[in-house]
Amino acid sequence: MPEISLEDIEFIKILAMSDATILQAGMNDATRHRLDDEIGVILREYYRENTMGIQTGWTEKLLQFGINEDVGKSSIACARRLGIDIS
Repeated sequence: MPEISLEDIEFIKILAMSDATILQAGMNDATRHRLDDEIGVILREYYRENTMGIQTGWTEKLLQFGINEDVGKSSIACARRLGIDIS
């Protein structure tokens, strides 16, 4: 499991609290790349653990940073609206 930075945590929280339309309007290539390659990986593993029962350890790790199920689901929904493949 890759390490998670405080910046990753903040990015996930921003996704949970933001409107995808507004985020998409301000998104540049670097942000899109980060979403696809870093945050997307974390959210995909989190999704797999919570929907398929595959133990990835991300649920526990994210809970340590205050990212509960509601925040996780909201982040995943926003990421999907931004075109990030989560499933």
